[in-house]
Amino acid sequence: MKAILIRGGRVIDPASGLDADRDLLLKDGRVSAIEAPGKLNGAAKQEAAEVIDAKGLVVAPGLVDIHVHLREPGQGYKETIASGTAAAAAGGFTAVCAMPNTIPVNDSPETTRWMQSPERGAQIRVFPIAAATRGSMGEALTEYGALKAAGAVGVTDDGKPILGDSIMRQTLAAAARAGLPVIQHAEDTRMTGGCSMNAGALAFRLGLRGMPVEAESNLVERDIRLLSEMKNGRAHLHVAHLSTAKALEAVKSARRNGLHVTCEVAPHHFVLNEEAVADYNTHAKMNPPLRSEADRQAMLDGIIEGAVDSIATDHAPHAAHEKEQEFERSPNGITGLETALGLTMAVLHGKHKLPLSRIISLLSTQPASVLNLKGRGSLAVGSFADVVIFDPKKQWTFQASASKSKSRNTPFDGWTMLGAVIATISEGRIVYRG
Repeated sequence: MKAILIRGGRVIDPASGLDADRDLLLKDGRVSAIEAPGKLNGAAKQEAAEVIDAKGLVVAPGLVDIHVHLREPGQGYKETIASGTAAAAAGGFTAVCAMPNTIPVNDSPETTRWMQSPERGAQIRVFPIAAATRGSMGEALTEYGALKAAGAVGVTDDGKPILGDSIMRQTLAAAARAGLPVIQHAEDTRMTGGCSMNAGALAFRLGLRGMPVEAESNLVERDIRLLSEMKNGRAHLHVAHLSTAKALEAVKSARRNGLHVTCEVAPHHFVLNEEAVADYNTHAKMNPPLRSEADRQAMLDGIIEGAVDSIATDHAPHAAHEKEQEFERSPNGITGLETALGLTMAVLHGKHKLPLSRIISLLSTQPASVLNLKGRGSLAVGSFADVVIFDPKKQWTFQASASKSKSRNTPFDGWTMLGAVIATISEGRIVYRG
């Protein structure tokens, strides 16, 4: 593997508090050295390193997405691990955590290992998240210790929330013993049957059944109550794709009480509100649904004030024929890997002036910490050589037709973004050049 010298960029590493012009030397898949501009020229020549001129650009730890659907095994017509990770690399991501709602469900060490096999053609590192229960049926627990040994970094029945109190208690306890977080898709499906968008006046006008905010917040509150009753201080609850102010308040309250509760918000939940589905736009249909403007603003406020741990895409590719049908029949989900940085930069940095260090922390350092991905989300010497180089001032237009993903189901086709990815480096390999 050829060494790489990234020269003259603004290196921002929230993990170490670094924000300065530096040269960065990558060698043997790791960060080898960080020095003032010019100091690594001799070492670069000695290593015959490839030189990347990053003057005027941001050099940051590669982005980490802890919530993606790569569709393999079983649904390769929507996405493959190869195509999904190519899209991730184009978006600046160097690690993604893949949800288990595949066919078959990833509830075994064999499937977990299969997803990580070199034969899958992954462009970046894939960390599987395994099913919390067999077949994600909410009844019998999977083997958490064996799944962790095979490479799983968390457990969840994402898309099929764990509703029973008893099985959720068992899940939290067993995961704590294994040292894994429990990731909950917070939706009380007993309240959302047949629903396809957010409950409210708009749903009434459109003649669609709506999901009440309580379907999310009630389950978050239930999970926090169960966590508070446990004696094992290692138990970690992570709330996936948070979308309501009420659920966010529950998370903040749990933290004030000393519980280990983390949460993520997807870009679409702080960029769009329910009005995006006003013309029955299936590319704006997702679960949790786009919420009211008040909830959207609450997600923004939560991110800005530091109550939200990470931004995650919930990348959910679907084939065109699946989205091109009646709104209620269309599947939930949108793609997100190639638009996450651009949307976050445009809204949080460009509009709300959130510092670049916070942007990078939310998209890299903090998500890596949430799932304990050692050596990721940092540019400290010895860390994996996972790097994204981007132009923070460059505006660009996202064209879904040019996506690296196999799917095109996005509400952001034609949108102007901020922050163009120039290069993505995964473990010392250049996997994308803009």
